[in-house]
Amino acid sequence: MFDLWVQQWRRRHARGKVIVVRYADDIVLGFQVKADAERLRAELAERLSQFALQLHPDKTRLLEFGPYAAARRRRLGLGKPETFNFLGFTHICATKRSNGRFTVLRQTMRRRLQAKLAAVKAELRRRLHASIPEQGQWLGAVVRGHLAYYGAPMNGAALHLFRFQVGRLWHRALCRRSQRGRVRWDRMRLLLARWLPPARVCHPYPLRRLGVIT
Repeated sequence: MFDLWVQQWRRRHARGKVIVVRYADDIVLGFQVKADAERLRAELAERLSQFALQLHPDKTRLLEFGPYAAARRRRLGLGKPETFNFLGFTHICATKRSNGRFTVLRQTMRRRLQAKLAAVKAELRRRLHASIPEQGQWLGAVVRGHLAYYGAPMNGAALHLFRFQVGRLWHRALCRRSQRGRVRWDRMRLLLARWLPPARVCHPYPLRRLGVIT
């Protein structure tokens, strides 16, 4: 319903460019003209009500974002552009170090990172008496899966933090079950190097992935 409706709305009513990104019921819309955004938001709310649906009151918001947002807000004394969360990433207006041009900085959402670490901690408790190779294989799979999803350019710090915290949780779990005292960190570093893949960015920049030449 949404896809068909928004395509028709864009052709009939939009005065500027409109981009739509949707995954299931999570949607981000970009507008060149602010009036288009305000009008679509009002008309979409009315359209959804016909199907006994409504926009999420906390997640639905209108914000200024893009290559001109920072300069415009600075002139008005409004501070930095707002950020938004989408598909596990916090999207931030930023500039490239290489040329100073605008780019979208995508960082792992703090809430998602904390929730995943809490799940790892709980599962380590359940696997407390499993062998080190069993624990290592499982934790390695967890880290690889995390890197495969969140390994976006400019998100390296969050990737390293996740791997470090997983290693820290594993160290605590091994110390808790040891009858000989704490596990020394020189041995722990060998275990981490053996079982946990290194934290690295594995996705290209969007323009490179799509083959766009600027």
